[in-house]
Amino acid sequence: MIIEFIQENFLYLHPGYTLLNTIVFGIILGFAILIIIRMFKWLKKDPGDLFLALVPFIFFGSSARALVDNGLYPLTLLLVTPGIYVLTGLTTIIALILSVFLEKKTGWDYRYSLFTLGFVICVPNLLTIQYINPVPLLQILGSWAIITAPFVLLRDKWWILKDKFNLSILAAHLLDASTTFIAVDFYGYGEQHVLPNFLTQLVDTAAVMFPLKITVILAALYIIDTNVGDKTTRNMLKLAIFILGLAPGLRNFLSLIMGS
Repeated sequence: MIIEFIQENFLYLHPGYTLLNTIVFGIILGFAILIIIRMFKWLKKDPGDLFLALVPFIFFGSSARALVDNGLYPLTLLLVTPGIYVLTGLTTIIALILSVFLEKKTGWDYRYSLFTLGFVICVPNLLTIQYINPVPLLQILGSWAIITAPFVLLRDKWWILKDKFNLSILAAHLLDASTTFIAVDFYGYGEQHVLPNFLTQLVDTAAVMFPLKITVILAALYIIDTNVGDKTTRNMLKLAIFILGLAPGLRNFLSLIMGS
């Protein structure tokens, strides 16, 4: 009974989230972040240095999931939520520790080694992509550019956007919002997350994701910047929020543009 409950609610192949597994996954993520903060302090590294270096790993997980969506990779527990997050997360942590070790032994900047390792594991996914549809590509990038542009223009006039990470975090989540909007409103996809799905159905458009993302992300960044004094903790929280925006955004983007 317990095994069946876990398989049905947490280890499943069907798409979508429930209130229960959303809460449980959130709690697990919170504990994981606490452990990773301790790891960064042990390694004596700043999570803020990894925004760019981790992009290949985010792409790896997102592209693998998109390839499953398009039938180019098999539908297995390892390549869907939560398996893909575990696979990508553990791969990233191992690569990070290895990169720091190489830095101590050779003097190579660990960020470059980490980026290179991430790029290497992305190669099979890149070679598997067979087709790029320009229509959703332009639709997503166009809507993303229009919504993001005002914040780029405001970055020197609004203190919360002057932080070099904050604008990147907001832009990542606006990419996620753009992909959701285009997928749901133009291609008949359904929103899988509980609150966004409720709001989308309430107003009958996924455009609601834009004000939702802007409000929630700016509020979260304000709280972090004004209340979290420890630099490692502050930057790790921001890195986690960045990943939570870019990973699903890239997955949705790639899933759409790989479709015929």
